[in-house]
Amino acid sequence: MQTIVECVPNFSEGRDKSKVEAIVQAMLAVSEVYLLDQEMDADHNRSVVTLAGTREAIGEAALRGIGKARDLIDLNHQQGAHPRLGATDVVPFVPILGVTLDDCVRIAEQVAETAWRRFQIPTFLYEAAARRPERRNLENIRKGQFEGVREEVKTNPDRRPDFGENALHPTAGATVVGARKFLIAYNINLNSPDVALAKEIAKKIRASSGGFPCVKAMGLELKAQHCAQVSMNLTDFETTSLGTVFDAVAREASAHGVAIRGSEIVGLVARRALEDAAAHYLQIENYRPDLIAENRLDNVLSERSAKGGALSKLAEGFVQRVASDSPTPGGGSVSALAVALGAALGEMVCKISLKRPSLAEHHPALDSALARLAALREEALRGVDRDAESFNAVMAAMKLPKDSAANQDARRRAVEEATKGAALVPLATAEGARATKETLESLWGITAPQAASDLTVGLHLAEAGRRGAMENVRINLQSLEDRAWAEEVERKLRKLESTSGSAI
Repeated sequence: MQTIVECVPNFSEGRDKSKVEAIVQAMLAVSEVYLLDQEMDADHNRSVVTLAGTREAIGEAALRGIGKARDLIDLNHQQGAHPRLGATDVVPFVPILGVTLDDCVRIAEQVAETAWRRFQIPTFLYEAAARRPERRNLENIRKGQFEGVREEVKTNPDRRPDFGENALHPTAGATVVGARKFLIAYNINLNSPDVALAKEIAKKIRASSGGFPCVKAMGLELKAQHCAQVSMNLTDFETTSLGTVFDAVAREASAHGVAIRGSEIVGLVARRALEDAAAHYLQIENYRPDLIAENRLDNVLSERSAKGGALSKLAEGFVQRVASDSPTPGGGSVSALAVALGAALGEMVCKISLKRPSLAEHHPALDSALARLAALREEALRGVDRDAESFNAVMAAMKLPKDSAANQDARRRAVEEATKGAALVPLATAEGARATKETLESLWGITAPQAASDLTVGLHLAEAGRRGAMENVRINLQSLEDRAWAEEVERKLRKLESTSGSAI
């Protein structure tokens, strides 16, 4: 996929799973569109679906969802804590890869116009796609909800939709379509049923009341959970972060003698948004690694590629280059790749194990190992290229002119330095392999038993990478004139050998 657009349609149904599934399947019938997340909330009576697709396909997927929701949801009989205007309430498009916000505006305009022509559902444009300044904010369009807007559009030209007549669809209402940056839907539950307090806090923190920029907030009652909630949308988390709003809500609640019960993310969250806000600090009740949009997208695309047989194609290019008559990539690069693959398998085992409630006591250790393995994998991958580059540097030095005594001396010194560099690269790979192996061995007994074979393969790969890298170090040491330097590196190799105890 050269272009990726995220679409996060919100549907006014959070209690009937069969209806939501039918809507989702209608959208997924479009090729090059993938489901990243699907959440239902009975109190809100609302579902949030997160899709990713190509620029050409994502709009049609949204339209099919709008059409199916029209057939299944009747707003005359729908009630929930969350305000709503339409069966498909809001459809935002978000640029992810190879597209701009302006591209998403054009997609939104096309979807909004087609929804009216195809389904006779009037539509409004909001956020970056808004044609009127007052319609940038969703709450201005949705004010009065389905029942109020249904009456007001008949007589108030300022409330007329951007596409459609001065009447809402009798059962599906109207749909708001737009383009925006990555939005985080973030809710904080109070340890109190006092909805008036939640509304007071929401008023203090939202941008429209003079609070934090890029924050939309409202207070809701969650009857099923017997608590009040401050429900927020952070439209630019780089301007106002999760930690900032959490601290503000906690501070205001504490002033009234109320504690925070917990918080939740609805849908997905950008990786950057959590970099400076640890999950335990935010008390995110539903946190897990695959809430992160980039991680979920990686998983979905990987699964899709595996089903289509694309994994062999992915590896084919590198394997063919190794099989060619070129000396690079050679044993050093292959050793580095083996270490990277071993670390990657360890990451997979950690992620699988982090999903297991039965292993909750080991989650802190797994989180730490996961971060360590990710860093080791990235370093090993860099070694794949560095090894080839260091060999090429030796070849380049050997081609220097030797037609005079001065040139011969310069060439000799250049070859010596390049050869030292060529020894240091696989030495770093071997050291990384040892660290990878030690980290993998620490996972025995604290990970999912079903992933034991993957862990074992990872250990074998790390060991193969260690041994292969050491051989590449030694072959470079043989030709060095600086024997003191070579002996120092050899001592490091012997140390690596002496600390290479194995659990496999």
